[in-house]
Amino acid sequence: MAEKSLLLQLTGEMPLFKILDFFVDNKGIDFTKKDIAAGAGISKASLFNYWPELEKYLIIQSTRKFGKTKLFTLNTQSPITKKILELESTLIRQAMLKASNKEELAVEA
Repeated sequence: MAEKSLLLQLTGEMPLFKILDFFVDNKGIDFTKKDIAAGAGISKASLFNYWPELEKYLIIQSTRKFGKTKLFTLNTQSPITKKILELESTLIRQAMLKASNKEELAVEA
């Protein structure tokens, strides 16, 4: 089993946060709702419960459609999405700094 992302370590594993984490990890790629649910490790029912919130806050956007199938991606122009990406970036910087400090302590010992 893969280690939890920094975002999920902070927020917990609520389905909404799993969806956001999936989109952040796959920024710039579009997916069907079925693929989003599978990638986030949640049921389709959970995805459909949170989908209206994702649309309401413009966190996701439709990219293209073929037949009845729509594809969606993270809306990187949304102010909320920008803050989520900023949080992820801050968490990464903090983890790298912490790891760097541990290495320095190990060298000094």
